[in-house]
Order: sequence, then C-alpha cells, then structure tokens
Amino acid sequence: MDLSSRIQDDVMIVTVNALRIDAAVAIQFKDHMRAILDRAQGRVVLDLAQVEFVDSSGLGAIVAAMKQMRDGTRLELAALQPNVEKVFRLTRMDTVFPIHVAADAAVNPHAS
Repeated sequence: MDLSSRIQDDVMIVTVNALRIDAAVAIQFKDHMRAILDRAQGRVVLDLAQVEFVDSSGLGAIVAAMKQMRDGTRLELAALQPNVEKVFRLTRMDTVFPIHVAADAAVNPHAS
C-alpha cells in the first residue's frame, strides 16, 4: 500500500497511490495510516482520487483510521470516484466523513 503525505496550509493531505483499498491491503493501509496519523494535528484529508474500488474491508480500514486519531484531529475525504462514492453513500458513511470534491477544495474551500 503506497501512501504519501504532505502539508498544505496547515492541513495534512494523505494521498492513496493505489487503485484499490480492499481485503488484500486493508491491514497494510491501517498500519501506514497509523504511522502517518501519529504526527497529524488538526485536519487530515484522505485523497482518494486514484482509488477506483473500496470493499467492506477497505471501508473498515478507513473507519479504523478515523477512530485512531487523537482528540483535536479530524479525518476528511476528498476526490471520491463514482464507485467509491457509492460505497460511502450506501453505507451512510457519507454522513460520518466530510467529503470534498478534491483535496485542494478541502484545503481552501473558498478559492474560485
């Protein structure tokens, strides 16, 4: 599981550089996210632009990442592909996570 992170305007953006978050990589995803989130403060945006498929294990891994965050930090999602967005909508997880159209929009929602 290839994840990269960067800070933009005090927001940590974690990019998933993979096509799938599924049972085959869910444990790796959780482990990598734990390592990244250990140094997170404030808002964290998970950029899912490259992810085309998330199964229940992948969804569980994303929820687990949210639950392991310290007080004062918040996990948000960005750039969900239609199939991934459908999973979040059908499971009502779209009511749990703030979802943005793109990572940049999450960082600066008032930019034109």
